[in-house]
Order: sequence, then C-alpha cells, then structure tokens
Amino acid sequence: MSQLIVAKFGGTSVATATQLLKVKTIVAANAARWVVVPSAPGKAHAKDTKVTDLLYLCHQLAAQGQSIATVWGQIVDRFTGIVNELGLTVDLGPTLQAAQAKIVAVAAAGGSADYAASRGEAIHGVVVAALLGAEYVDAAEVVFFDRAGRLDAKTYSALKARCRPGRTYVIPGFYGTGANGEVRTFSRGGSDVTGAVVANGLDAALYENWTDVSGVLMTDPRIVAEAKPIAEITYRELRELSYMGASVLHEEAVFPVREKSIPINIRNTNRPDDAGTVIMANRDPGHQVVVGIAGTKGFTVFTAEKAMMNNEVGFGRRLLDVFERLGISIEHMPTGIDTMSVVVSDKQLSNADGTSKTEQLLEDIQGT
Repeated sequence: MSQLIVAKFGGTSVATATQLLKVKTIVAANAARWVVVPSAPGKAHAKDTKVTDLLYLCHQLAAQGQSIATVWGQIVDRFTGIVNELGLTVDLGPTLQAAQAKIVAVAAAGGSADYAASRGEAIHGVVVAALLGAEYVDAAEVVFFDRAGRLDAKTYSALKARCRPGRTYVIPGFYGTGANGEVRTFSRGGSDVTGAVVANGLDAALYENWTDVSGVLMTDPRIVAEAKPIAEITYRELRELSYMGASVLHEEAVFPVREKSIPINIRNTNRPDDAGTVIMANRDPGHQVVVGIAGTKGFTVFTAEKAMMNNEVGFGRRLLDVFERLGISIEHMPTGIDTMSVVVSDKQLSNADGTSKTEQLLEDIQGT
C-alpha cells in the first residue's frame, strides 16, 4: 500500500474562497495528499442555497419548458465570485455556457437530472485544480457504472492508468459515466463515495474526509450539547450509526475502503489540528463499550403477542412470511418470551399506487 492520502472536501469546506484557501493550506501541509476530491459549493451562510440544489432546479424548470436564466445567473455569480476573490486566471465562461446549453437540452429531451446535478462538482473541480496548481481529471473519464447502476470494476484500472505519483490531481466527486455513455451520479452526498472509490483504486494508505465537524460525535449535538467526538470506530459500527441518523459520512462510502482495509479519517477543515475520528476494520474496545447513540424517525413497530409463543415451532417463520408476501423488508426484530416485534420503515407500508398495506398486514398477522 502506498503512502497516498486521498483528501475529500465536503460542500461546506469548499463553499467560499476563504474556505478554499484553508483547503489549499491543508493539501500543502502533507505531500502525501496528492489526490483531492472536492464537492460542489455548499451553503456560504445559513440562508444560502447549495449549488447542487440550484442545478436540480434548473433541470426541473427546463423540463417544464421554463427559462433557467435567473437561477443559472445565481450559479454563474457563485462560481465567478469565488474565482475573482481567489485571484485565479481560469476562464469558466465556455465551461458554464456549455453546461447551461446541455442542461436545457437534456431536460427538454426528457433526460434525467444527473447531468445537471453533476455540474456543481465538475465545474468546481476546475476551480480547485487551478487553485492547487493540480491536474484536473473529469470523473466521467475514470468512474464508471454498469447497466444495473453499480460501480463498474473498470473504474479501478482507469484510475490507476490516469493518476500517477509525482503530481497533484483533482477528481470531482458525485458522478461518473453510465453504461449508456451519459453522466450518472451516485445518490445525494455521493462525493464521499467517489473519495472512497478513488482511495481503493489507487491503493491509498488513508482516506481523509474533510467536513465541518471534528469527527463523528457520540450523539446528536442538537440534543446533547456536550457531545464528544469518537476517537476510533469500526466500519460496521459507523454503518449502524449512519443508518440511524449520524450523517457525517455517506453510508455507502464504507464499502470501497473496507475492501482493502483503508482507514477513513473524518477531519474538520476549520480545525485541521483536531485528530478527528478514525474509522477502521477493527479496534481495541478497551473500556469504550458504547461507541455512540443515534436515532431516526419514520418507522412503525408491529408487535404480535401470544401465550407460550416460545414453545410454538414455526411461529416466527409464519409471522415473517406475512411481511414477505406483501413485499415488505424488515429493519429490526426485538423479541420476548411471548412477544415478537417487527420494525419496518414507513416507506415500506405503501403500495405503488399510494394505498396503504397496513390494514392487510394487520389482518394477516392476526391470522398467524
């Protein structure tokens, strides 16, 4: 494994010229950070709008045959403002014009919003590369999806062929090329996944994920103001916390790095000296029995109670068969001696036509 550190910077880390100068300092502080994965600009302040949200709106307006001029003007102002404040000589005019034209054309033809959504990262990658004096690598040239929408293994060979030690590269996050040759994105927040894929493909020693918090906190700071960061956590533990609401890292970002046991380090762009949280395959639990506490909403619990349930062979199978017949996947199953509860996402309780499955589900459960 090389000494490469893949450094991914989130939307808040690259939201303004001031933040980008912090990114430049961080990258320059360690020569091992020769591959950088930036997101699109996030909110510059509380009342601001993320560039990606503006791009989705452009696609929506164009699909309805409406002008995108006003919204697109906000996007242009955002990028040109950052470039001017940094004093860069890069000319984004042709890139912005080409993106605007294609967004309108794709939307008018009934295409997906993926191309529009990806332009925040694609254009900002050009800016970040200019700031760092790095080589820009369009993610569409090195990240590929197969026909099922999964990452294509040829991504890894493409990355190795394109990025060699000896210079700095900027690869925008969030998107790649689909099997049909068109731009395709990961799910929202997918720049985290891009960073993990790049770390895997280039056999990195470490994947740094720079954001606006000093690591994964033990619980939600909006509920517990004194929540402390977790020093070390395993991939599996992070997956559980992410699924239940801890949103520091995209839940799918774990898989590419776990495959090669590459640690992830969650760091704070605004406090680069903080150690952050290290995510690894295994850790010494020591006295840290409870790693963190997370919770989320939008679940329903169905509880079946029956005397001597524990002695009735096959009861659990019959109960779960009810959910399977109705096409409902299960999240969790707490049990007692005479009770069995099944936790499902509320999203699972609606049919394709919007009608509810709950009444039929309750009837079938009673029949078990």
